[in-house]
Amino acid sequence: MRIGGYVPCSLSDFPGRIAAVVFTQGCNWRCPWCHNTALVYPEQFTPPIPEADIFARLATRRGKLDGVVISGGEPTLHPDLPDFIRRIRALGFQVKLDTNGSRPGVIRSLIAEGLLDFVATDIKAPWPRYAEAAGLPAPAFDTDALRETLALLRETGIEHQLRTTRWPGLGEADEPLIEAIAAGSPHVWQEYREPT
Repeated sequence: MRIGGYVPCSLSDFPGRIAAVVFTQGCNWRCPWCHNTALVYPEQFTPPIPEADIFARLATRRGKLDGVVISGGEPTLHPDLPDFIRRIRALGFQVKLDTNGSRPGVIRSLIAEGLLDFVATDIKAPWPRYAEAAGLPAPAFDTDALRETLALLRETGIEHQLRTTRWPGLGEADEPLIEAIAAGSPHVWQEYREPT
């Protein structure tokens, strides 16, 4: 895994749990308002943190942390994600995945294997504006994968949360459309932060 950041303790990233946060490098979207651009654009990547360093740090946090959040970037792009999670779970930690929801097959597999305790994904915009919000060409952008991920989260009953950031350009007229997409799942609104 290409790991671009590590937070040893967070009280806000894993609802109801004290957790470390691991940030992966690389993303398949280019959201214009992303606040983690150093994890998205390869030219901004710092040298990756070795996995051995992460696991050494986590080993010292046993009994102090409840879980580990894997965020990004987009973690589901990494083929070694399942093995990484297995190693985290072997230390006794719960696992939360932060994902853009674009790879439902990966998410389904992780849930089926019992590797995840919590999944958070963003609802970035109403469906007609999703390509704009994801920074991708509209004709090539298909929301089917996102719809599949949302259905999967609801059908499996895994603990989950949908989040929407009030990014510049998201208007009041968009809010009820987003609420309709999120219906049936816990949903929170987040305030926009300038990219770093």
